[in-house]
Amino acid sequence: MTPPPSRRRRSATDGTVPARNLPRRGTVRRAQVINTYGVGSLIAVDHESFVVSGLDEADRSWRKDESPVIHERRLARLLDVDFFRLPPASDDSSKDGLRVRRFPLMHSCPECNDLQPHRDFAPPAGRSVCGTCEVDLVPSRFVVACEAGHLDEFPYWQWVHRSTDRDSARIGRCGGKLRMRTTGRTSSLRSVIISCTCGQVPDASMEGSFRRNALKDLHLTCRGARPWLGSSATDPAGCGLPLRTLQRGSSSVWQPVLKSALSIPPWSSGRADPLAEHWPALRQYTDPEHIRIYLQGAFQGNCPLSLEEVVALLDAEREEDPEVDKTPTFDHRYRALRNKEYERLRSGNDESEQSRDEQFVCETPLGDPTVLQPLGIAGPMLVKKLREVRALKAFTRLVDAESTTDPKEMPLTEKPLRWLPAMEVRGEGVFLRLDENRLDAWEKAPAVAARVERMRTAHQRMLEQRADDPSRAVSSPATPRMVLLHTLAHVLINEWSLEAGYPSASLRERLYAADDMAGILIYTATSDSAGSLGGLVAQGEPEVLAGTVHSAIRRAEWCSSDPLCMEAEAAGSIGTNLAACHACVMLPETSCEHNNILLDRALLVGTPDEPSTGFFQQVAAG
Repeated sequence: MTPPPSRRRRSATDGTVPARNLPRRGTVRRAQVINTYGVGSLIAVDHESFVVSGLDEADRSWRKDESPVIHERRLARLLDVDFFRLPPASDDSSKDGLRVRRFPLMHSCPECNDLQPHRDFAPPAGRSVCGTCEVDLVPSRFVVACEAGHLDEFPYWQWVHRSTDRDSARIGRCGGKLRMRTTGRTSSLRSVIISCTCGQVPDASMEGSFRRNALKDLHLTCRGARPWLGSSATDPAGCGLPLRTLQRGSSSVWQPVLKSALSIPPWSSGRADPLAEHWPALRQYTDPEHIRIYLQGAFQGNCPLSLEEVVALLDAEREEDPEVDKTPTFDHRYRALRNKEYERLRSGNDESEQSRDEQFVCETPLGDPTVLQPLGIAGPMLVKKLREVRALKAFTRLVDAESTTDPKEMPLTEKPLRWLPAMEVRGEGVFLRLDENRLDAWEKAPAVAARVERMRTAHQRMLEQRADDPSRAVSSPATPRMVLLHTLAHVLINEWSLEAGYPSASLRERLYAADDMAGILIYTATSDSAGSLGGLVAQGEPEVLAGTVHSAIRRAEWCSSDPLCMEAEAAGSIGTNLAACHACVMLPETSCEHNNILLDRALLVGTPDEPSTGFFQQVAAG
């Protein structure tokens, strides 16, 4: 990220620019607001550090022309909002952008070694320099966070005075000033020295500050700080959870909770968008006459859809209701959303029968699909038009939201909003399924089950370690079917990046793996020049696809790290992969749904000792 120079922007009252003078500090792409620099995250701009502000003022500061509304009813219903909004651009031509607040406030001067809040250095307006030394200030490298999502300053006063006084109410009244210096002898925390000019305590290094109980030993707990909502904002409910020390740039400081959905009929034509705010109310009615009366009152007789269309949309929505005996959880509803996508990808949506506004076109290839039968592949579909909406639901700290059944997700606002930030991707893709009969027989093989069980056990152990309560950790999704589909998607993406000219980072997988699903959708993950030009769809014709699968499987037989890669007892993060490494099947993180874990190319091609473990062993043998 290369930020432009800081400058003051003009103010006006006509709404064309912000009413307040706000200096511009840097630029981020719109997609980064969803994936990398969302609300509550820390962002470094040159030698300064900021936290991205909450969305409580976004209705006023996000201009409608720069932050348009995005509709996707299926995802909006899942996340209990009315619509989504594209984050504003933050380049030089934009009128406004993301709001940020300075964090952490504690800074140090490399010249005089003072360690104090930013304002106490008396910097000139618009600059972050020491008012005495006139050198750039350095934001604190260390912050503290709790598993509930709160974020706070590192307690330097308590840390340096811990040897003499543990009463946090009295610490800071010694009359001294903090200093920070680096000895330069090593690159470890032992070389970072904190001292106080009061002379009552010895110098203290930062060594040991990252221990799990380091701050608990000082009798410090989380006070519920939420600096992205204001410098003095704290959680009204309090907190009291243990605090952990983190590096300011650590990935554990902010982890997004992202959810996505494909636009599929009957919602993909866009005709239902004007009714976005009315669907929760319409869902309460089953009698068409009551629906007609509601529409008459809401639109004053000018409803853009007919009564029959509205009833059909409500019926389609009810079809996605999870079929469970008890109250459906979020996971139940998300699984139902994926199931409906799988059904639509199988059945298709012919372009000749749709209007030009249709955003989902999925057709059967013209070629003979029987050429794929020896490979165990069935039902390829050409997704000529596709739209995906990815929304930022919340964020977590320290704990991965997908590792526990009860994640402590931090909302993006203090007061509830009826929308969330999101981005939309328009592109194309290829959908294929595996032959169910052949798949059922293969996944029952003892050698296959044994390999997957090793990965599942390692992954379950990782989930329990990441969860705050191991008893509430989610179950690992690793099954023979899932690992096979996942690895196959990776080798196909790698193959298409070589043969079709697509950068692997511009392609993305979407897996449909369950007892009643065995499909892969590979689609363009960007909407730029590598997006919807027809090149990927052309790879889905049966004859071309058969050649691609043959080539991908033969390529997966060998890895430049073999025999170590193929014979590894464990690979990846604490053994969550087997025969998989960056030299063979791993992809850029943006392309993978599961962060490059649960991969094993031996399930594609077999091993030298047990060729039968490979689903495509006949291709590999040939």
